[in-house]
Amino acid sequence: MSHTIREKSKLLGRVRRIRGQVEALERALDAEKGCAEVLHQIAAVRGAINGLMAEVIEDHIQTHIASPEIASASQRRKGADELIDVVRAYLR
Repeated sequence: MSHTIREKSKLLGRVRRIRGQVEALERALDAEKGCAEVLHQIAAVRGAINGLMAEVIEDHIQTHIASPEIASASQRRKGADELIDVVRAYLR
């Protein structure tokens, strides 16, 4: 079972909180709030997204790279390659 399925409700909770933060950002822009308030909202959204990414990356490492249940080097390499691809895309 994939770690995203196993942690589905926790991850969905985080996504829903992020959605709320994005909606608050939209409301701030719509209400023509000051740039400082908008910047704080953007920082909060970014922090929340980074936290979600960190959690999923950590679970990926634990499940697909570091788990003692992984018997073959090719499975471990596949997990590492997937992570490398995602990190490269995320850092662009």
